[in-house]
Amino acid sequence: QRHEAPDPLLYRGVHRLNRDEQGRVKCVACFLCATACPAHCFDIVAAESPWPDREKYPESFTIDELRCIFCGMCEEACPVDAIELTSLYDLSGKSREEMVFDKQKLLSIYDQTKDAEPMRSERD
Repeated sequence: QRHEAPDPLLYRGVHRLNRDEQGRVKCVACFLCATACPAHCFDIVAAESPWPDREKYPESFTIDELRCIFCGMCEEACPVDAIELTSLYDLSGKSREEMVFDKQKLLSIYDQTKDAEPMRSERD
């Protein structure tokens, strides 16, 4: 049987990158999540934003989920609520490379969880 977290909104599981109202990645590539991370599991490459409402966006954004200690410091440090921890806890992979989540995988986790777990900015 699958374990159900008593309060999925408080559980610290797999990361997700949130999308804004236009479906774009919310991240502004400020590197605060990577700076706050005690496990140093983030790798972010910033690029000039193609959108007029921000200066930068992440050209690439990866998290090594095997290195992560799921402390939630990245979530707390993010000024735009772009990264959040979900209640998904069943991480498995056949290689270390499968456990390095890139931007597309992190956005797909948002697409899977957005209805059951609304963004923090929508909950407050």
